[in-house]
Amino acid sequence: MPSKPAPLAAVGGRTGNRGSALEERVRACITGAAGFVGSTLARRLCQLGAPPRCFILPSDDASSLDKLPVQLIRGDVTDEAGLAQAIEGCDVVIHLAGIRRAPERETFFRVNAEGTRRICEAIVRVGGKSRLVLAGSLAAIGPRRDSPTEDAPFAPGDWYGESKAEAERIAYSFADRMPVVVARPSRILGAGDRENLLFFKIVQRGFKVSLWGEPKPVFSFIDVEDVVDALVLLATKAEAVGQSFFVSHQTATMEALQDEVARALGKRVFTLHVPRTALKAMGAAADLVSRATGKHLPINRKLAQQLLVPGWTCSTAKAKERLGFEAKTPIAESIDRAARGYRDAGWL
Repeated sequence: MPSKPAPLAAVGGRTGNRGSALEERVRACITGAAGFVGSTLARRLCQLGAPPRCFILPSDDASSLDKLPVQLIRGDVTDEAGLAQAIEGCDVVIHLAGIRRAPERETFFRVNAEGTRRICEAIVRVGGKSRLVLAGSLAAIGPRRDSPTEDAPFAPGDWYGESKAEAERIAYSFADRMPVVVARPSRILGAGDRENLLFFKIVQRGFKVSLWGEPKPVFSFIDVEDVVDALVLLATKAEAVGQSFFVSHQTATMEALQDEVARALGKRVFTLHVPRTALKAMGAAADLVSRATGKHLPINRKLAQQLLVPGWTCSTAKAKERLGFEAKTPIAESIDRAARGYRDAGWL
């Protein structure tokens, strides 16, 4: 049996520059800890003196965790082997593992929905004392331009959103046996993010993509460091249990986002006006290539569907009122950090 992860004795905002600390002591397990959000969260917990247990895929590159004093356990959330070992002794399981790109609906459901079921079953098997903080998604509510609240019904517009909505249903079906909390982040920015890297690469080549026609889609964005602030609160606040929370900050069009990228990269860009039918066709064609090669391409049906709707927005009032959470990082600062991170990593 692995040793217990270190207790989290003081949790608040970011080390050295955020708010007052909380008094809860939490031992945490992070699934998907090698990913963008997971590795950022692992670093934060280490800074707070509470190195977490990190559950990652056997094939995952763990270099983002190399210099951290974390406990690594390799396994797969779709396979119960190793899950109980990862969760045993933890007060909270922050479930970030999932898949965002896939050419088939079944893959989304197998990983995002059934993977959540496996996590819940493992928590129950070891006593049901661990709080589950599930990383849900704004995609479960579906595309909206009117900043819906958490009470809005599920209306996902793509396979990914359908799988995340089902993951929430599964998690709450276990709420009588263990504490459950759900975070629904909007589109996340920051160093290490691959979801928005495509737009940086386009701008790096001197272009900006704009869809023909109006209205231009509006997106809610949040910096990864702010997401981590929210996850730490959800892991420790008693008021969070049994609740779902949108986690977001500012809104912008994708054109405005690319303008910020151009500023950060020092590029002058030429606007490419793309017909909506062309984008839809490119997404479908990319999925065919993914099925044939097994490679998940930067453009896909999911991304095309997300860009072809009026907006992806949400209200942040509930997190502020119930948890005192407010994101702090402006989009421009997130873009600057991402640009530096991409360059340092050799991605640009």
